[in-house]
Amino acid sequence: MQADEGIARRLQRCDPETWSGIYEEYFPRIYRYIALRVSNREEAEDMAGQVFLKALESISSFKWRGVPVSAWLFRIAHNQVIDYWRNAKSKGSLPLDESLVSNDIDPEEVAEMNLDIGRLVQALRQLTKAQREVIELRFAAELSTAEVAKTLGKSQGAVKVLQHNALKTLRRRLSELEQL
Repeated sequence: MQADEGIARRLQRCDPETWSGIYEEYFPRIYRYIALRVSNREEAEDMAGQVFLKALESISSFKWRGVPVSAWLFRIAHNQVIDYWRNAKSKGSLPLDESLVSNDIDPEEVAEMNLDIGRLVQALRQLTKAQREVIELRFAAELSTAEVAKTLGKSQGAVKVLQHNALKTLRRRLSELEQL
């Protein structure tokens, strides 16, 4: 906890080494979290970069409340995703992710992978919003149970229950979908 408070204070002093370390440690996690939610690699990369830009712009108003810096960053990422979907709905369309198309990949493998991804997405839709957030933060963003709890403002026990129930539902749903 004291380490996180020290990091927050160094970020507020705009210490370049601290900002660099935070960026290097959390960019891949934040990118995966966003990419899972927007399904567009280029957009996710841009949005992950924007998370750090927004963090830098708002660090002067950051108040230490015992919550890790990672929770603050993931809250910014969460808000970026909400804004993305709000804007996508108002535009009436979503971009095609051209980066998924490649001449080097076997079409059969791509079809199989798309089927698996489709099943997973369909199964994830069966989860509650809270369960989905726990799964995304635990597995896409690779946060610990404690970090997820602080990010979501829940107890570690509540996060463990949500994760257990979510995984149980996912296993059951994926098994059902595989039999179709």
